[in-house]
Amino acid sequence: MKIAVLVKQVPATDKVKINKETGTMIRENLESELNPLDMYAVEEAVRLKEKYENIETVAISMGPPFAKDVIKDAISMGIDKGYLLSDRKFGGADTWATAYTLSKAIKKLGNFDIIFTGERATDGETGQVGPSLAAQLNLPIITYVSKLLEVKERSIIAERLIEGGKELVEVQLPTVISVVKEINEPRIPNFAGKMRAKKAEIPILTGNDIDVDPSKIGLLGSPTRVVNVYYPKMTRKGKIIKPKDIEKGVDELIQFLKEKNII
Repeated sequence: MKIAVLVKQVPATDKVKINKETGTMIRENLESELNPLDMYAVEEAVRLKEKYENIETVAISMGPPFAKDVIKDAISMGIDKGYLLSDRKFGGADTWATAYTLSKAIKKLGNFDIIFTGERATDGETGQVGPSLAAQLNLPIITYVSKLLEVKERSIIAERLIEGGKELVEVQLPTVISVVKEINEPRIPNFAGKMRAKKAEIPILTGNDIDVDPSKIGLLGSPTRVVNVYYPKMTRKGKIIKPKDIEKGVDELIQFLKEKNII
């Protein structure tokens, strides 16, 4: 069995700036990390590898050259190897163009039985790449997976969270699985894992390597655009009540809260 895990490098800070002309995030000089929600997908793939025989795990990411670091993070947790999709032409991709690029890479890299994704990325918060990827690969998808109950030779049974409860789903392989953080507790890499990740070679795949259509990648191939960016103004204006009479002060406080629609 062959398992792919999609991981993303996201800013490790809330001081994110947006290019107002392109509507894309300015990632230069930002401290970055492995998307926290992708760690649960990595952990689940590693657990399957430890539980069953003859499983190969592969981490795949798309980003600038320094995004190799998040693939090495996944390897330090137990993933076997990884690939980075990196090409200036990929820059500015929305969720559809990102899913398209990933789908071409997955087809190029070989027949995966399971493709794990995190629920969403903390920098975009859309949760659209996983479902879009499944659609473009013409594969079934199980979203909000909180437990894998059984992995059979050609199918998998999973528990997924729904509003007000849970449901059991059985789906044929190959499939895409989007996991939530309730599924496991990601491990802390040990020294051996860190050393293995440090030595790991991460091949870089460009658009030419995965046979993409240039009109469907990056900013050019993105059907959605950020047309306006604005930052909310943070203002604080307090009111100090200094009554000589306590009852009058309470009345003034109640009136103030009513004016603010708090009570």
